[in-house]
Amino acid sequence: MSNLTQGQLAYRENVASPTSGLPFSSGDSAGTGQAGKLWLPIWSGEVINAYDEFNMFEKVVTSRVIPSGTTMEFPITGTVNLNPSWDAGEELIGGSDAHTSTFAVTLDKRPMAAHFELDNVDLMLTQWEYRNELARQSALTLANTRDKQLYSYLVRAGVTSQITNDPRPSLNLDSALYGDDGSGSKKLSSWGTAGAAAADRATGALSALENIEKYIVFLQENSIPYSQLFMAVSPQCFMDIRALGVARASGDLNSGGRQLYFGGNTDGGFGTGLGNHLTDAYGQMHDSLEYMGCTIIKTNHGSDQLRDTSGGTTLGEAKYNLDFLMGMTDSGTETTGVRAVMFTPDAVASLRLQGLKVDTVDDVRRNTTFTVASMMQGTGVLRPECAAIIHAGNAAHADNDTRAELRGASKLDVDADGYAQQS
Repeated sequence: MSNLTQGQLAYRENVASPTSGLPFSSGDSAGTGQAGKLWLPIWSGEVINAYDEFNMFEKVVTSRVIPSGTTMEFPITGTVNLNPSWDAGEELIGGSDAHTSTFAVTLDKRPMAAHFELDNVDLMLTQWEYRNELARQSALTLANTRDKQLYSYLVRAGVTSQITNDPRPSLNLDSALYGDDGSGSKKLSSWGTAGAAAADRATGALSALENIEKYIVFLQENSIPYSQLFMAVSPQCFMDIRALGVARASGDLNSGGRQLYFGGNTDGGFGTGLGNHLTDAYGQMHDSLEYMGCTIIKTNHGSDQLRDTSGGTTLGEAKYNLDFLMGMTDSGTETTGVRAVMFTPDAVASLRLQGLKVDTVDDVRRNTTFTVASMMQGTGVLRPECAAIIHAGNAAHADNDTRAELRGASKLDVDADGYAQQS
C-alpha cells in the first residue's frame, strides 16, 4: 500500500474535500466529490460530547448556559403580609415586605483550558480512534476540574449562613450541620477509612444514613420541597455503605448469617430490599444507591481526595480552594474534615458561556501543532438551606456548632462571594 499524498488528506485549508480524506466515489481520486467539514469543529463536538459524559455534578445542580455577558441573576422571593382577622374599618396598606430581589452569579475571571501538542496532525485529521482519544483526555481533564469546583461550592453552600436581609423567615441553618457528638460514638472519621476497624467503619456508615434522615426532616420542617436529594461520598465511603451487614469475622455468623442492608434480598422477613445482590460489583462511577429517596453517589473529586487546597490555585480561582480538612489532621485510622455533602439541585448554580471553545495553531519553530480546549465557567451559591455537610469534627463542641465557625475553619468567607442579595 502506497503512502497517502497531500491531495488525499483533509487538510484544514481544503474545505471541499471529505473530512475522512477518502474519495467520494471510485472515480473521485482527489476526494472532491462532496463538501467536507473542517476537522476542528468536528473534534470540538467530540470534546463537548465527552465532557458531558464524564462530568458528574453539573447534571445534578442548577446549570445554565448564557449566550453573552458575564452575570446571571436568580430571583429570591419573600413573603407577603397577612392579617388573620380583617376587621371593619381597618386599612390594609400591603406591599411592605412583598418584594423580589435576586442573587447574581458571575462567570470566573479567566477560562480553564486543557492543552496538548502533537507532531503528526495527519493522524488528528484522518484517524478517528486517535482523535477520539485526544478528545476523551481533553474532556476528562476539563470535566474533572469542573467537578472539583462544583463539589467545592456544594461544601461552601453547606457552611453558608442565611443572609441578614433574606425576606424569608429564619431557616435555622445551623441545625443542618452533622458531625460526631462529644462521645465520639458516631465514628464518622472511621467511615471510609481503610485502616479503621470494620466495626467502626460500619458504625460510621450507619451514622451517615441517620444524618440523611435528619436532613430530610430539616427540609420538611422548613417547607423546602425537592424532587431530588443527593449525597456525594468517596468510593470507599460508598462501599462501606454498600457492604453494611457483610460478615467480617466468624462472630458475625453466630446467628446463622447476617442480612445485607443493601443486598436487595427480602428472604426470611429480615431483608431490606435495598441495592442489588453482591454479584453486582457497582463498578461504574455513575452507580448509585438509594436510601429514603436520597441518591448516594460516589466521586473521586470530593473532600477525601482534595484535602487541604486552601491558598493554592489547584482548582482555579481562590474561591474554589477550601481547606476540606477544616484545620484537623488525618491519621491511619481517621479521616477528618468534610466527609460528605448532601444537597438538592437548587443549592448552587453553574454557568457556562457558550459551551466549549477549541483553538489550534501550527508552531513552525517546533514543528508541532498546539491545541487548546477552553471554557468559561461560573459558580454561585443559590440556596444554602439546600445543602448540608457531614463532618468528622465534634458537632457538639462550641467551635463546631455553627456554620459560621465551620466556614472559618475552611479558611473562606462564603457570604462575600456567590451568595449576596442584589438590590
